[in-house]
Amino acid sequence: MKKLGIIHLILFGLLSVAFAQDDSNPESEFYKIVTLPVNEGMLLEVGGMATLPDGRVALCTRRGDVYLVENATMADGEFPKYKLFASGLHEALGLAYKDNAIFVTQRGELTKLKDTNGDDIADVYETVYDWPLSGHYHEYSYGPKIMEDGSMMVTGNVAFGNEEWWRGESRVPWRGWAMKISPDGQMEPFATGMRSPCGLGVYEGEFFYTDNQGDWMGSGGIWHVKKGGFMGHPAGLSWSKEPNSPIDLTPEQFYAKIDIRQEKKDGRFIKPANIQDEENPDFLFKAKEEFPQVQLPSVWLPHGVLGISNSEIKEIKTNQFGPFKGQLLIGDQGQSKIMRVALEKVKGEYQGVAFDFRSGFQSGVLRMSWGHDGSIFVGETNRGWGSAGNTNSGLERLVWTGKVPFEMKNITAKPDGFEIEFTYPVDKKSAEDLDSYNGRNFTYKYHAVYGSPTVNDEDLKIKGVKVSEDGKKVRVVVENMRQYYVHQINVTGVTAGHGTLNLLHPTGYYTLNNIPDGDKLSSSELSTYRSSLEASAKKAAAAKKAQAAAAAKAKAKSAASAKAPTFAEIKPLLTKNTCNACHSEDKKVVGPAFKEVAKRGYSDEKIVELIYNPEPANWPGYATPMAPMPQVPKDEALKIAKWINSLD
Repeated sequence: MKKLGIIHLILFGLLSVAFAQDDSNPESEFYKIVTLPVNEGMLLEVGGMATLPDGRVALCTRRGDVYLVENATMADGEFPKYKLFASGLHEALGLAYKDNAIFVTQRGELTKLKDTNGDDIADVYETVYDWPLSGHYHEYSYGPKIMEDGSMMVTGNVAFGNEEWWRGESRVPWRGWAMKISPDGQMEPFATGMRSPCGLGVYEGEFFYTDNQGDWMGSGGIWHVKKGGFMGHPAGLSWSKEPNSPIDLTPEQFYAKIDIRQEKKDGRFIKPANIQDEENPDFLFKAKEEFPQVQLPSVWLPHGVLGISNSEIKEIKTNQFGPFKGQLLIGDQGQSKIMRVALEKVKGEYQGVAFDFRSGFQSGVLRMSWGHDGSIFVGETNRGWGSAGNTNSGLERLVWTGKVPFEMKNITAKPDGFEIEFTYPVDKKSAEDLDSYNGRNFTYKYHAVYGSPTVNDEDLKIKGVKVSEDGKKVRVVVENMRQYYVHQINVTGVTAGHGTLNLLHPTGYYTLNNIPDGDKLSSSELSTYRSSLEASAKKAAAAKKAQAAAAAKAKAKSAASAKAPTFAEIKPLLTKNTCNACHSEDKKVVGPAFKEVAKRGYSDEKIVELIYNPEPANWPGYATPMAPMPQVPKDEALKIAKWINSLD
């Protein structure tokens, strides 16, 4: 018992260290990462997760094991307990719970696991549906995702060429496809055009998936998948002629319109590269004009900014996770973080905005599952791919602390721009200042090259803003909205009305597939104030005032100089009044040189006053104080003063 207590203290210490390390991230004030301890020697490399009705978490690993995790929330200070439920599976990268059974997607099949005697060990391994494999390493399979009708969606990666190792291939049927599988094992090819469809999700009863940057994929994104849809990667078109294919677009038809970028040099294929300053590049939205089957991303996730290997999609269905109910969380394996996405339907199509949400996980975020307490479990791995973080795998939990961050809660499209909703009322002065906002819009090329730079970049031209009465919404009118483009919106100058919180994430990326109809704001409703212009005006006014003062001084000085007597005219007065007994024009004698007096900037009248009533304290470096000279006639004293000031 004593030894066990020491082990518990060590584990608690490790958890405390994890918390302390996480506290340096400002996001941790609002969403806390809790690292779950695992048994010594256990490599979870989580490939799939589901929360069971009793609160336990089921997870599968890339090594082919399935575990049941009891007390994953670590209630009452107790540690999680891991029970091996099944083993021997082939690279399990997806798991779901349905009808008292666990369904796992292996590399080559959808498998049903069932415990028939209640000992928490699977004694039935049943193949629901299997699909062919070529043996290529990149033929990962994902899912299942349970749909409202009880069917299950499964997706499959493409392979890569032998010589053209960069080009995605569908070597065997249904690679690069989504498959819809009924509970009794009937498979229906659903849609294609996928490259690496790792993240699956259901929103408003519809099927969505995330793909990653690669060949034909300019960046990562989220697609709403319709039956018979084509997401853009042409590899899966190889099977469009199959009798049960819901899409009739063939590779020949596709490459007749879109350049395959397949060239040889010295008998070998050349890897295609981005063409700088390309005059007429292809775009996915242009391809849709040729091929109506094309489905555009509902939301682009700019590569390197909002992830590099986008994964799981989870809807926030309750208020237990903060103010974002109805929005989506998107995992990212490469950057070990989670993004937040808000969708809306415009003209029948989904589109929306993506924000950063929570970074700092210990390994690549691959899978997520909601706990009964409103927290979310995060399954992680980096094997074979690499990721940010300090471990190769793990299980963590993201918990809302109860504090609401100052965030852009949502951005929605309007006929003349966007409406930004904040989690707190904004400071009206900062929100009505156009200098608080900036951004750009851009898109990606559609080509066989791996990824795309952002192209056709253009700064947003913000015409004006209107703040709502409650201060929680701001209409931003933009002159250069562009359909099909990503609109990056930065609100770095907007502050909270109570002045205690800064925006946690001041940038959103809105994908504008359609511009909504409706009324536009009139110019009279908009604030067009810019603090930079006011500051510039004040600066210009101050400069003008300074210039005027300098000009006046110069003019006065010039006038004074013009009226000042010459040395020849003043010399008799200096001699008569014994001034030259103690002073010289440019040398220190008993008193300071007349030029030194001129540098003081005294007025003529002040010099006359000092002749009559000297102030020795003004000249501390002189031993003999000047005596009062009341005998000097006022007109002569004034002439002497004018001459002295002309020496400056």
